[in-house]
Amino acid sequence: MNSARRRMALGLTLSIAGRVFAEGLTVIYDSGDTQPIAPYLEILKDPTESDDTEAPQIPSLGAADLSQILPIHSPGLTPGPVTRTAISRPYSAPLFLIGCDPRSARWLAANRTRLVRLGALGMVVEVPDEAALERITELAAGLSLLPASASDLAASLGITHYPVLITQDSFEQ
Repeated sequence: MNSARRRMALGLTLSIAGRVFAEGLTVIYDSGDTQPIAPYLEILKDPTESDDTEAPQIPSLGAADLSQILPIHSPGLTPGPVTRTAISRPYSAPLFLIGCDPRSARWLAANRTRLVRLGALGMVVEVPDEAALERITELAAGLSLLPASASDLAASLGITHYPVLITQDSFEQ
């Protein structure tokens, strides 16, 4: 008797679900830029399943796609020595500028502990390719890095070289 009730409840549930799913979806808003979700669900597929259909094209990640933003150049900035200079930028968080060059790599390795302690954010201002960015990212383990040009920031502070640490009271190497 208990299994009969279960079968009846299952049958009732399936018939209700069938009616709900048989009806079409209601579109609330369509901007015209709608993309299918199927490519994003590919990761959930069982790798042992064979698929005879053509593989869906994975959509571009836009600004999050490194191939779309690399290489990065910061005109006016070059690797070189930086003289400690006092500044007054109250409420600014520590920020450092580096490139993917050997000088920046050595500076990052030597100052990594201090940068982590300060909670500094890094901008990688010269990046030729993904491999170079990957190498500098490995050196920065535990630090947040943002590959981006810093020409405007450097010009406003009078900085012409990197690597450099910018704090609320100075910039220094």
